[in-house]
Amino acid sequence: MNAMPLVITALAIFALAYRFYFGFISAKVLTLNDASATPSGRLYDGQNYFPISKWVLFGHHFAAIAGAGPLVGPVLACQFGYFPGFLWMLIGSVMAGAVHDIVILTASVRTDGKSLVEIVKSQIKKTGSVVTASIATFIIIIIAMAGLGLVVVNALAESSWGTFTIASTIPIAILMGVWMYVFRKGKTAEATIIGVLLLSGAVIFGRYIPGSPFESWFTFDKKQLTIILALYGFLASVLPVWLLLSPRDYLSSIMKLAVIGMLAVGIIVVAPELKMPAVTAFIHGGGPIIKGTLFPYLFITIACGAISGFHALVSSGTTPKMVMKESHIRPIAAGAMLAEGMVSILALIAAASLFPLDYFQINLSPEKFQELLPQLQAMGFTETDFTRLSQGVGENIAGRTGGAVSLAVGMSEIFSKIPGMNSLMSYWYHFAIMFEALFILTTIDAGTRIARFLLQDIMGKAYKPFSNSSNLAGNLLASAIVVFFWGYFIYTGSVSTIWPMFGTANQLLATIALTVGTTYIINQGKGRYAWITIVPMTFVGVTTIYAGFLNIINLYLPLLSDSSTLTVGLINLTLTGIILASVVVIIADAIPIWLKGAKKQQPPQSVSDAAGNPQKEDILH
Repeated sequence: MNAMPLVITALAIFALAYRFYFGFISAKVLTLNDASATPSGRLYDGQNYFPISKWVLFGHHFAAIAGAGPLVGPVLACQFGYFPGFLWMLIGSVMAGAVHDIVILTASVRTDGKSLVEIVKSQIKKTGSVVTASIATFIIIIIAMAGLGLVVVNALAESSWGTFTIASTIPIAILMGVWMYVFRKGKTAEATIIGVLLLSGAVIFGRYIPGSPFESWFTFDKKQLTIILALYGFLASVLPVWLLLSPRDYLSSIMKLAVIGMLAVGIIVVAPELKMPAVTAFIHGGGPIIKGTLFPYLFITIACGAISGFHALVSSGTTPKMVMKESHIRPIAAGAMLAEGMVSILALIAAASLFPLDYFQINLSPEKFQELLPQLQAMGFTETDFTRLSQGVGENIAGRTGGAVSLAVGMSEIFSKIPGMNSLMSYWYHFAIMFEALFILTTIDAGTRIARFLLQDIMGKAYKPFSNSSNLAGNLLASAIVVFFWGYFIYTGSVSTIWPMFGTANQLLATIALTVGTTYIINQGKGRYAWITIVPMTFVGVTTIYAGFLNIINLYLPLLSDSSTLTVGLINLTLTGIILASVVVIIADAIPIWLKGAKKQQPPQSVSDAAGNPQKEDILH
């Protein structure tokens, strides 16, 4: 099948959903109102609470939420065929992910930009829910930082080109921040032009770093990169948000969207055939990459492209402290999530455009591929272009598991088929690898800062000044603890122990966030609209809880019977159990609030302007 119908369908549905469905949610359900003061102005501290213009903040938010998930998840799920993943991302982005993001961002903006845990405290008001939400959220974010950091380390190890380009974004971002907020206040366009030109130069010049006298300056092994990454995460967490974090994420988002736009254009020009079938026999289980059945494992493998609990941490972390006006919430939250859904669909198309035999040869170890080869051939997967692909990218790509390499090969294959680009496949491949590392790294800096906010809230229970996010001692201590935890897991290799349960944990966090969002909507007297969060909460919750129990029974319990895997099994079993229990506790505490709200039958609440004059409910459109 040609890829074009999928691209056109996705673009049309996302555009219509943004205009009409999220227009309805903004006006009727959340009643976004620019007359309401936002935390960035009311609580301005120049450090964390700082008003940022709409499109710069969109760039930060998009860069923070779009990590490995929208790139790698769809590629790995391609073993089921292209259609199940496409359908889940199309429906999930609209009905689940963007709803999840916009509701939580709104609730946080109206709760002084506080974390998800603080929203639980204000909406559900039960000690058990607050404690379990704190524990579950902190576990999940540390696992996410460690896993995403490992991907970056693996991508940049011994790669002077990629490391140089990524490192260049830091001084460029600082220059942009100083330009926009000190030298030329408000001149976002000027800073953008400067940043784009410098970044383009870094990308082009980076190609010539390998083999130059500067190569050794930017060539590091995995241990060294882990330490460097931890230092960067610490700095991004403690420095004022306008100086490094926001401009760097904005700059990165420009590159991300530009490359994705190029990929979309490439797909339009090349119109690649999807060589992977719409559905494969692996939907029934026994797949070589994902062993489980389509249901429920598709829905925890593709997370960020459809819905991700990590987004709730960003939407109640850095972003709500920088929103200038409530009208900016829709483009920032819903707009960024739909853009990420489109990224995921394009990544799926790039992977599905490879011959299935080549796709599996890249994503399986050589031994496992040879063992599976007769089965793949019996399924009709006999054509291959592997030798040409390896020669074209200039590397041995067999057994490069994890999804990142197969995506880079698929992207470079599409780019190289554009007229005049045929001889540049190797360049495009290495560019795509560097691009993937950049895509993920922007989640590390925002995630570390978010974890710091969360930890400061927890530390504040023991010593109240620490709960103030601008408290220097609390800032430094919490940042150091967070960086130590995720850095330790990467440095020691222990991340491989806990990473397998991240997909389940992430979607369980999304279930918690949708539960809290439902409670928020009902507490605002809008219970008749609570279906917008209850429907995705029910589907994601049932699917992920089921997947969690399958993982415990089929994966973690068997590990306990072998002394060599006992520790791994205990860690995964314990963490998964804690998060599953947290979901149950929070839902159990929320349901009575829902039932009480349903009985009240409150009339629609009006919105007042700054002078106290009542306004129509759909003040924003």
